[in-house]
Amino acid sequence: MSVAGLIALGCDRKTKVPGAKPRAREPGQPLRILVLGGTGFLGPHFVEAALAKGHTLTLFNRGKTNPHLFPELEKLHGDRKTGDLAALEGREFDAVVDNSGYLPKHVQQSAELLQTSGQYLFVSSVSAFRDQGQPGLKESDPVAPLTDPETEDVMANYGALKAACERAAEAAMPGRVTVIRPGLIVGPGDESDRFTYWPVRLERGGEVLAPGNPDDPVQLIDVRDLAGFMLRMVERESCEVYSVVGPSERLSVQGMLEGCIAALGSSATLTWADAEFLASEAVEPWSQLTVWVPPGSEFGGLGSVDGSKAWAAGLTTRPIGEIAKDTLAWWKGLPEERREQPRAGLSAEREVEVLAAWHGRESSTS
Repeated sequence: MSVAGLIALGCDRKTKVPGAKPRAREPGQPLRILVLGGTGFLGPHFVEAALAKGHTLTLFNRGKTNPHLFPELEKLHGDRKTGDLAALEGREFDAVVDNSGYLPKHVQQSAELLQTSGQYLFVSSVSAFRDQGQPGLKESDPVAPLTDPETEDVMANYGALKAACERAAEAAMPGRVTVIRPGLIVGPGDESDRFTYWPVRLERGGEVLAPGNPDDPVQLIDVRDLAGFMLRMVERESCEVYSVVGPSERLSVQGMLEGCIAALGSSATLTWADAEFLASEAVEPWSQLTVWVPPGSEFGGLGSVDGSKAWAAGLTTRPIGEIAKDTLAWWKGLPEERREQPRAGLSAEREVEVLAAWHGRESSTS
């Protein structure tokens, strides 16, 4: 049976794993949860959601990223990159949440060491799919092959490595793995600035360069909604694969931008430039005109992944306007020097140049 088939069976308490004696869970019982990471972007939101439900949390990390967070929790220090997992030896938990695994050998080491625990939730990505240009991708669709099993180049092999991590977790804890494949994760704390570019730019007002066709689909998931869904899957012991994307109703790039404008009370006006023109101007989707990927392109399917399975399992998402307002409020609380160096989006100067070129083209053809 394939790895995807094994995972789809759900948590199997009868699976024979040497030394595995996970305790039986009672409905509503507080759980002992280990988070591998827990102090970056997604981790703190998951920890806060789990603490609010009365669960007992332990964090394992290097102690270098936001070490001030959660001083009341047990913290185990080590380093997955160097194989320093000694702090985990002999430990057992009801569930392990791995949101810091990027290389299969790291996932294998941690999952094997913790295999007496009850459940292993691995945060993967929709980038794990093989055919990312295909619209409507489902959990059962093929994942990307890892052509070089020894590679550690995460940037060049991100999706294939995430898929290999999924297999490594399942091999170590068969029948007890939950795979979460999020789309673009956004919201307060997102250091990538990908979605953040839009509320920041739209609040400024004026003429805004908008990408592609207004009806082009986009998908994003607020980090708080993702964390809440992960917790529910842990509480239910739902050991399956879920593509976690939102919203439940199809969202277009126009709907996203106009939703932000309305929520922010912005005076911005949108000028739509098609994908062909933007390519001629070397304006990059995703990294410069963020969130948007042209349909029909190599990665165009990542704007329309089928998220119906997660929705049926209880995923809920907040309105785009709420996400925009909360993200902008977080952004404004950052140091000025950080806000002066956004990590994604078009600079104001470049946007003016591209808009001028677009209007010039319109004038020459009229």
